[in-house]
Amino acid sequence: MSSKLSTFICQNCGSETSQYFGRCLNCNSWNSIVEEIKSKRSNYQEIKNSKKSISFNEISSKKISRFTSGFMEFDRVLGGGIVPGSVVLLGGEPGIGKSTIVLQSAGKISLNEKVLYITAEESLEQVKIRWERLNQNSIDLKIFAETNLSLIIEEIKRLNPNFAIIDSIQAIHNHEMQSAPGSVSQVRACSSELQNLAKENNIALLIIGHVTKDGALAGPKTLEHLVDTVINFEGDNISSHRLLRSIKNRFGSTFEIGIFEMLDEGLREIKNPSSIFTNKENISGVTTTITNEGTRPLAVDIQALVNKTFYSNPRRTTTGISINRLHQILAVIEKHVGIKLSEFDCYIATGGGFEINDPSSDLGVAISILSSLKNIPPLTSCTFIGELGLSGQVRKSNNLRTKIEEAVRLGIKNIVVPKLEEELNNNFQNLINIKEISNIKEAVDYSLSV
Repeated sequence: MSSKLSTFICQNCGSETSQYFGRCLNCNSWNSIVEEIKSKRSNYQEIKNSKKSISFNEISSKKISRFTSGFMEFDRVLGGGIVPGSVVLLGGEPGIGKSTIVLQSAGKISLNEKVLYITAEESLEQVKIRWERLNQNSIDLKIFAETNLSLIIEEIKRLNPNFAIIDSIQAIHNHEMQSAPGSVSQVRACSSELQNLAKENNIALLIIGHVTKDGALAGPKTLEHLVDTVINFEGDNISSHRLLRSIKNRFGSTFEIGIFEMLDEGLREIKNPSSIFTNKENISGVTTTITNEGTRPLAVDIQALVNKTFYSNPRRTTTGISINRLHQILAVIEKHVGIKLSEFDCYIATGGGFEINDPSSDLGVAISILSSLKNIPPLTSCTFIGELGLSGQVRKSNNLRTKIEEAVRLGIKNIVVPKLEEELNNNFQNLINIKEISNIKEAVDYSLSV
């Protein structure tokens, strides 16, 4: 015996209620609640569990085996390669290149592994057109165009691939559910079944997902908790550079990034990204800092333009740097350097629009602002690393050793950093000129002296 149970689910956040509301009580979005029908069984069969809890000493240690995605940058973001039985969620803006990178990777993987590419948004002919444009080669790559979850699962079981791709999860539907494809319940149910199938058969599964207008992955948050790895593919329509960034990774470090360039023949990985975010010219208003993204140090230029304002309130604009961070740095400069900036507009931009979240870039931002204001180029071949405290002191940075090593590798001659441990200073003193400072005033006197 079964009966129908009606529930109301918000298509924005996935919260459930027993009655309809015009506005979701959880996320406050209007007209996002949709009625969905669930089947309710009156009799439940008792499930006997033969498993029992064990201690850590009883668990056998097993090394994680991986196979390459075909891209070193992709492997870096995944933590060293693709883990059999893992589920990866890849999200990004429309037209950013999600299908392109996945198809290129599938072609490279198929040279050594059995691969199934499931396209739910395009026909086989459309996929072939892209394949020919990318000029790829494959040995064991199969393409399957289908949106019905049951047929997709049957094909995966029949082929039993080592690697399967779903493009995209929002286009897949379970015919046993009455809701439309792409709804919260459909995405959750389809993802759950595919995840169980991947784990049971030790199949590496990559799921492509859409993003909302705010840039967040569409669908319920449970989808991100369900998978092993969440990756965002970032970029814009103007720049040819693309960033692959891990948000969650059970098999590697989070916030690791891989950098690609979009060309006519597809995506090309950039193995020395510091070269695209820096400029060798020594001009006023431009400094270089080294930031850490995951385990990778990156040299990035910080550009500043400071002009006398023509407005009642000076303008503050940033690209790649938090606007609140800029306001704090300007306040520190006024207080501890004694330069009044309330009469000047201030514009800050990073090289290539690269987004910097590392607070060790504070010192580079401050020096670039003062360099532009005084129209004095900073010290030649110099990089600035340090977090600015509210009292004007320059605080220590995380992963300082790897940042100094990157500066040495790039051939930078001078580096301005907070006070170092004696051992760290001795290791690099013959490779690069290290200037240790304790506050913002010392940094200004050293780097902007004429």
